[in-house]
Amino acid sequence: MSKVSFRNISFKYGQNQILKDFSLDIESGEILCLVGPSGCGKTTLVRCLLGLNKPDTGEIYVDDTCIFSATRRINMAVERRNIGIVFQDYAVWPHMTVSENVGYSLKKRRVPKAETAQRVKEALAMVNMTEYANHLPSQLSGGQQQRVAIARALVGNGDIIVMDEPITNLDAKLREQMLAEIREIQRKSGTTVLYITHDQQSALQLCDRMAIMEPDGHLCQLGTDEDIILHPANRFTFEFIGVSNFIPVEIAGGTVTLKPGEKDFPWADGKLPADADTSKKLEVGVRPNDIVFDPQSPLRVTVSRSVFLGSEYDYFVQLGGRELRIQQNTLDAAKYGVMKEGAETGIRLLNYRFYPAKEVSA
Repeated sequence: MSKVSFRNISFKYGQNQILKDFSLDIESGEILCLVGPSGCGKTTLVRCLLGLNKPDTGEIYVDDTCIFSATRRINMAVERRNIGIVFQDYAVWPHMTVSENVGYSLKKRRVPKAETAQRVKEALAMVNMTEYANHLPSQLSGGQQQRVAIARALVGNGDIIVMDEPITNLDAKLREQMLAEIREIQRKSGTTVLYITHDQQSALQLCDRMAIMEPDGHLCQLGTDEDIILHPANRFTFEFIGVSNFIPVEIAGGTVTLKPGEKDFPWADGKLPADADTSKKLEVGVRPNDIVFDPQSPLRVTVSRSVFLGSEYDYFVQLGGRELRIQQNTLDAAKYGVMKEGAETGIRLLNYRFYPAKEVSA
């Protein structure tokens, strides 16, 4: 198990600044998910850690060892960093058996055959692939090939593994299974895992902590999944993690009015925080599972679409000129009734936050 520290990392391609003064600590033995939209610099940061990109400024440490420093001109060779990597496309050699794939890096490093065989055996046992040791990749499923890739990363270095979108190519059921398996493999090995993804749901299921990157490459928020969901640092985090609704509001004389278009709705339940900047245009943000149906509420909606998803109902409703999404679990639906398409009723917003409205580009 090893700790990884990025300190004030900056990197640019030509005139395009990808990362600027980026700092992040990954604690020993944790799974940290680095989450952000495409193009925010996630893979660039990973390449800096692996030694494939040379940052313009900053330092990178593994425990107390500096593997890169721009000012001290330290740039440890890629092969000496001993960091395992699991790619999106598995990258297993098609002409090698499972054992040969897993032991390839040890062979290149001229590790004695007896030691290589033992380490390969241990790695395959850890990912439950022992019985497939002599199979070729073409004889394996996608999930099994991914386990081979994880075993190869473990056998090369069991202290740090980087996983870059490792389950994107799998179907939904297999993705769910692989997330559970990655969690179990990490628990057994104690490996420090940096997991890179734009899939928020996978990150929430897997991580000990999440690091959220904004589109400009800045670290927006670092915390547990509960921190991120319940206490988002800003509008970007609230909007990026999970599904969200936004409704324009107007504040006048302490009164909050929802302005979704077509019709205004005085909102008596809306409690404006004391630090809200009413000099700016504001919107109220609310998640679909924080809206409930209430026939007595003056916030009147029409149900335009109802979708049953097994464990919950997904509704799309019209509030004035704005479409909102509401999620209702099956227990509540059984208790209060399922809303039919075309039904008119009221809604209440239970948990919400006020954010500055997004500026519309001309």
